[in-house]
Amino acid sequence: MKDLVEVIAKALVEHPEEVVVTEKNNGKHITIELHVAPTDMGKVIGKQGRIAKAIRAVVKAASTKEDLRVDVEIVE
Repeated sequence: MKDLVEVIAKALVEHPEEVVVTEKNNGKHITIELHVAPTDMGKVIGKQGRIAKAIRAVVKAASTKEDLRVDVEIVE
């Protein structure tokens, strides 16, 4: 899941070298934190949060296949 979020985020931002994805695992619950450059924050969130919702939807679809619960948090 971490790799999936990283690939998506790097494709969206202008500074892909500043994308950092961390994963916290608690059994069947995983929290993925996405850190991007402050100038790229708007590109990852999108208008009215549409891109952030799309990222979460893709990750949720991928995690359902593995019977996991994954939360994606975008951190400044």
